[in-house]
Amino acid sequence: MKWFRKNTVMTSKRKQDAKTRLLRAGAKIVIQKGFNDTGLQEILDAARVPKGSFYFYFKSKEDYGLHLIDFYADFFDRHARGHFKGEEGPYIPKIEAFLDWQGDYMEAVGYQGGCPFGNLGQEMGDRNENFRTRLLEIFDRQRRLLAGVLEKARVAGEIRPDIDCVQMAEHIICAWQGTLIQMKLSQNSYSRKVFKQNIFGGLLAPPPDFSIGADERRQHV
Repeated sequence: MKWFRKNTVMTSKRKQDAKTRLLRAGAKIVIQKGFNDTGLQEILDAARVPKGSFYFYFKSKEDYGLHLIDFYADFFDRHARGHFKGEEGPYIPKIEAFLDWQGDYMEAVGYQGGCPFGNLGQEMGDRNENFRTRLLEIFDRQRRLLAGVLEKARVAGEIRPDIDCVQMAEHIICAWQGTLIQMKLSQNSYSRKVFKQNIFGGLLAPPPDFSIGADERRQHV
């Protein structure tokens, strides 16, 4: 029985490793070529997985694409949790650091790729309802996360008390997606500089009374 349990665990691990290899391989290719221009055989070759194994995990290429969106989302969620962990502020620098992580990476790879959710949204949003719905769920999750951090910043007095945090989160996400597209097209970081100046130096700039004490700030909220 001990041998059987050990063998079962090893088999399960090998299967999981194959699925992970397929998703990792596809993630690297799709971010560069797009979903429709990425062939199944190209993914199989990169992952070193036989075709039969692909259909063991995924019903179709579309099903694979939906799993790939979740794979990208898990990656971003892990980084978001790392940047936004802890209840203590200041909060606005955490948002800036999270976006800088994405911007720095795009600069490091020569302005290639961009945001996988934005890319897939442009490519598949009006072609496949399942993709559109799943991507909307991802963006909604990002918006709620960002709005929550902004609300903490608002209560702490880091930003103006009249800011609608949900609308501001929507604006930041939309503006950032446009910034990433422009960085890819222009092959430089000028749009990122403009984004940071207008968001962090403008809309999210500290109010004039930010230097007053925390107790007094709460009275202004």
